Amino acid sequence: MADASRDRMMGDIASSAACGGDASTKVVLSRGCDPVMAERAGQMLPPMIGGAQLIGVTNDADFFARLKERKYDAVFFAPGACRFSAGRQPIPGGDEATAGWTLVEYRAKVRELQGDDVAIVETTEERLIVPKLREALGLPPA
Repeated sequence: MADASRDRMMGDIASSAACGGDASTKVVLSRGCDPVMAERAGQMLPPMIGGAQLIGVTNDADFFARLKERKYDAVFFAPGACRFSAGRQPIPGGDEATAGWTLVEYRAKVRELQGDDVAIVETTEERLIVPKLREALGLPPA
């Protein structure tokens, strides 16, 4: 069942495939909840977003460590994380310090660590990932 659901989500992402533009010098940090989806998206998305590098993490320890390491061109909250937040459920991969956090608190922490100018991308719909990331990276729409 989980694989069929993941395949459907990947199909939704692919349906918004886009080409054009060069973002090969840009890096996106993605906070998701599903390690399998993070790996699959990490392979599938870069060609659709101008060759930007996508770094996927699925827990807060890695997420906050990465946010402290360098400046990112965009920080992306994957649809699963957005759906958990919208449902007022804990985002998987959280820890004791982030227990009960919604995207409101995560956004504030991202801005604290990355600055007010960082692009934060969120969507609950897989089909909107590519258009939203392309926009955040300054690429032309599909």
